[in-house]
Amino acid sequence: TNGETLQFDTQHEDMIHDAQFDYYGKRLATCSSDGTIHIFEVDGQQQKYVESLKEHSGPVWQVAWAHPKYGSVLASCSYDGTVLIWKETPGSGFSVIKKHDKHQASVNAIAWAPHELGPVLLCGSSDGRVSLLTFTEEGVWDAQMIRSAHTTGVNAVSWAPVIAAGVFTQPGATQKNSLIRQFASGGCDNNVKIWAYSEDKKTYEVIQTLEGHSDWVRDVAYAPNIGLPRTYLATCSQDKNVFIWTQDAQTGKGLESQGAPAEWTRSQLSPTPFPDVVWRVSWSMSGNVLAVSGGDNKITLWKENLKGEWERISEVDENGQRT
Repeated sequence: TNGETLQFDTQHEDMIHDAQFDYYGKRLATCSSDGTIHIFEVDGQQQKYVESLKEHSGPVWQVAWAHPKYGSVLASCSYDGTVLIWKETPGSGFSVIKKHDKHQASVNAIAWAPHELGPVLLCGSSDGRVSLLTFTEEGVWDAQMIRSAHTTGVNAVSWAPVIAAGVFTQPGATQKNSLIRQFASGGCDNNVKIWAYSEDKKTYEVIQTLEGHSDWVRDVAYAPNIGLPRTYLATCSQDKNVFIWTQDAQTGKGLESQGAPAEWTRSQLSPTPFPDVVWRVSWSMSGNVLAVSGGDNKITLWKENLKGEWERISEVDENGQRT
């Protein structure tokens, strides 16, 4: 709100790979190459170290909080090939309620589905597969493995907004049967793939492959749906480029049933490549500001102007100084 940067010692003993606030912005989870996850309580400029979670046997790449309607639940993925789901019990802290160990290599990315789709965790691994971990109505975790997503390895996953672009104005847009069930994945094959749920096959299938990056895709991120009649997907790569892919809303009834999905249009975020590898792309909650972080230890913030061009609005260096 005030544009100030909060800095504090996470007490990790090695590189930090991810930091995620919970739904309310009151808890922060960080994870590191030291194999631990640290939980903090954050209130304004004050933060308090709560606990360290040590169950992984290798670097922890990502952490993800579930929607609070499922309780205080955190997922983590690691180089050790496992995904752990942690649940907090008042008085006794976090404990592991599920260990997902069906991947055969590092699990690099995790993402909870929009809460309207239920407690579903999407995972992407260096073994080339993605998996979906679902907490069923019977109270057990079901693991669905999807082979050869990106044969040389999956680096990133992101869920599409659950409400289709441009349909806020249409009756029934938020009803269960018209919710969008799609996600994107990025891999070491330099491709981004768009997946959609097939009711017939009861699994996710690739409906589009987005080509354009010339090296490993490091991150993919759908922008939140803020009512605009188009879908935005940001991707970044080892090739030092960030692309914004847009898909205009399909008008008319039966958005998904009208044959082939709408085409994606690719635009380059900046006219020249970034100075180094681009590791992560992340949208603001309001969905109109994109943060880009790269190997030069800088974070740049970008916004689309009225002409549809992307402009850099600010930069933050590793000391938290804005320019």
